[in-house]
Amino acid sequence: MSATDQPSLAELWLRCYRPRPAARLRLVCFPHAGGSAAFYRDWARRMPESVELAAVQYPGRLDRLHEPPPASIDELVTAVTSALRADPHRPIALFGHSLGAVIAHEVAVRLSEDGGAPPVRLIVSGRPPPRLHRGGAKHLADDEELWAEIVRLGGTSQSAVDHEELRALMLPVLRNDYRLAETYRPRLDRSLCCPVTALTGDADSEVTVKEMSAWEELTTAAFELRVFAGDHFYLVPHQEEVITTMLRALGVAPLPPQSWPSAP
Repeated sequence: MSATDQPSLAELWLRCYRPRPAARLRLVCFPHAGGSAAFYRDWARRMPESVELAAVQYPGRLDRLHEPPPASIDELVTAVTSALRADPHRPIALFGHSLGAVIAHEVAVRLSEDGGAPPVRLIVSGRPPPRLHRGGAKHLADDEELWAEIVRLGGTSQSAVDHEELRALMLPVLRNDYRLAETYRPRLDRSLCCPVTALTGDADSEVTVKEMSAWEELTTAAFELRVFAGDHFYLVPHQEEVITTMLRALGVAPLPPQSWPSAP
């Protein structure tokens, strides 16, 4: 492959399932541990014309399957921040669920450093703020125990859970993602100047509603908390409500369901 064939940073890291070059805002979505950009494919068709959804594709999965997984949160954040700074022509908002919330927050902080433009809003889901970060050792468990963890949390179809070849592909990625999350050492001396929205399920075993409310401490701007019925993957059955909540937080009118384009 020649140098001219190499993908740009944005093409390497971001998947735009419905490109909208004229959109006034880009919503960048970060997947959970073991997840991929494809988790947000259906969300893209529910965006109004003024919003382009770009989902981050971490190395080691799907079309980046043969790339080595990131060695640290910092490595991941540095690469994604560079990809976002390469397209500075429109405002961005950041959304992350679970591990994605950690990465989205770190990217928001990095974007604000050195006089850069902060995101217009950070939206976090299913993860305590840095001050309440809990480590862990699930990434050191054997394959059976680690796979049981992903089954417990939900968010994965039964057909995928029972697929032996898929399991063999996912386990190394899942183990590395858990290692990133559990060995993360946040700095506690930083705050954001952008508004923050926190979303959570009322029965999430990974974070309490009170812990999610503590995200308010991280911003000098506005904060809001929205609680949905459900567990760690409450956002799957409540997809329409979650997207509506996010768009309204961004000052954008959501599309009525009858206006959604057909799934690709």
